[in-house]
Amino acid sequence: MLKFYDKQSHAFSVLSGLLAVLQREIVPRTFMVWYSDLMKKVNKAISLLLVLGMKGSALYIQARQSYSMRNDCKTIRVLHTEWSEGWGGQEIRIIDEMLLLQNRGVEVYLACKPHSQIAIAARNHVITTFDLSFRGMLDFITLFRLVRLVKKHQIDIINTHSGKDTWLGGVAAKLGRAKFIRTRHLSHPINSSRLNFINEWADHIITTGDTVRNNMIQDNRILPERISSIPTMPDHKKFRQGNYNRAQERERFDLGSNHVAVGIVGVLRRLKRQDLFIEMAGAVHAAHPETRFFIAGDGPQADTLKKLVTQKKLNNIVVFTGHLEDPAGLMAALDIYTQTSSGNMETTTQTVPQALLMGLPVVATDVGSIRQNHVEGNFVLVEPDNVNALTDAVLQLVRDHALRERYAAKARASVESHYSADKMAEKVLRIYHQLLS
Repeated sequence: MLKFYDKQSHAFSVLSGLLAVLQREIVPRTFMVWYSDLMKKVNKAISLLLVLGMKGSALYIQARQSYSMRNDCKTIRVLHTEWSEGWGGQEIRIIDEMLLLQNRGVEVYLACKPHSQIAIAARNHVITTFDLSFRGMLDFITLFRLVRLVKKHQIDIINTHSGKDTWLGGVAAKLGRAKFIRTRHLSHPINSSRLNFINEWADHIITTGDTVRNNMIQDNRILPERISSIPTMPDHKKFRQGNYNRAQERERFDLGSNHVAVGIVGVLRRLKRQDLFIEMAGAVHAAHPETRFFIAGDGPQADTLKKLVTQKKLNNIVVFTGHLEDPAGLMAALDIYTQTSSGNMETTTQTVPQALLMGLPVVATDVGSIRQNHVEGNFVLVEPDNVNALTDAVLQLVRDHALRERYAAKARASVESHYSADKMAEKVLRIYHQLLS
């Protein structure tokens, strides 16, 4: 466009020169005054046109730059899918991640089963939620509804989270021409059959631990550059001992100044092995009657665990709090935190870094990617499914107040220096931009 105005300026200059020659050589002197006035008007017109031309060129360039910036800053729209109806670390991670990315300008949507716990949580946070059946990998009704959602809401990315919704969400992403991210929350091995190709279809895979990432590269033919480990991290501001009055929290849970409180938080299911916690509680209390024990959470093993407590006659020292919306309140009252998960289903539990942020000494089983949080001996790692090892570690902390203080002193700093919820969100957002660039 600038070239056009340069040519136009040259043409006007030639015209002006011709008129000047005409004025000097041809036009009689009687018309000189008239031609002089005409020349002034022509020169003004030429100057005005040149000014308008330059402004128009600048406006054109500005408009192109503005369009380019709007295109670069286009709102990213992400549809998450979740087949599970329960509520645990995986579902909490999904909601937390959605809220963190929403605060960074991403439009987030959730497709899940109606009446599922994650649907309730999403609506409580005013997240747009779509009820889909997710009956299985061949649920074509859900598949076509997902495709329609992609087109209707101009979804850029579908992010799946469980096995069944990964097949439906992954195929829907391909049909709807959206990018496909698969988040793998569990650490047990994925079927390596060539028929189980859906993970290879993903544009990117996010795992919640290095162990899971390495296994998928080795066993599931995932290219290293297409898979990232982004551990789940709690909000540093929320889990802070200074947010709570420890004396009031201990009073709320009927703890005296002489009591040593040991706790565990999580969904009450087999893999969490709260039964080991109960076995440990009996042994520790027999040696130290001043100890008290708290099991926070709800789930399918609740009745079984309560019966076990009754059988061992521990009802007076083991307290079931039920589900806690604010587990940090209980952690503020505790002296020791434990994590007793078993097998290869656990990845990076949220409660261990939560307890560390609250400045608690922690005893945790060495499963999944729990070891990723183990930095310079900031907590005690024990062998999984070994009640004696768990008991010995807790007993040592109960008996040695100074040891508890040493673990507590470095607990929070060990997490803050390596992980944070903000860092987690920034890593996910970087993947979004890379896929859409």
